[in-house]
Amino acid sequence: MDVHVRYEGDDDPEKCTARKLARFDLVTLHRSDRATPPGVVLNPHAERALSPADAAIARENGLVALDCSWESAGEKRFSLDGDHRALPYLVAANPVNFGRPMQLTTVEALAAALVIFGEKPHAERLLAKFTWGETFLELNEEPLDRYAACADSAEVVEIQSEYLDR
Repeated sequence: MDVHVRYEGDDDPEKCTARKLARFDLVTLHRSDRATPPGVVLNPHAERALSPADAAIARENGLVALDCSWESAGEKRFSLDGDHRALPYLVAANPVNFGRPMQLTTVEALAAALVIFGEKPHAERLLAKFTWGETFLELNEEPLDRYAACADSAEVVEIQSEYLDR
């Protein structure tokens, strides 16, 4: 599966997980919306949750994440073509936001989507470049396995609700 990042470049380059992945040729960075392929776009403002049902589109057209600072990640930043999907409830393992729900780095978001799509070895390859990468999969093992077993977005939302109610 091709993995792409719409790169804004407004984060600290030393902490940018997308740039690190690109240095290892694990993702392709795009600096404009027009250059970014119209695959499955990870968008926290999307109306539908990501589910295994989206995997075929991602395999055909790619998986796309937006890399920008949390301060500038407003809805206006998501004008990319493609099928926009929100990741379900997960907890960050990165050192900046460790333990915080829904404060994922770009690599965490991409890895979560890949696991949900049944591409765990691909997710592990991305996360292996970070000392805390394996911790992300360990912290989220149960929800990721449950989301990956869903048929569609509605089932993912049901399972997510269980975690949000805790």
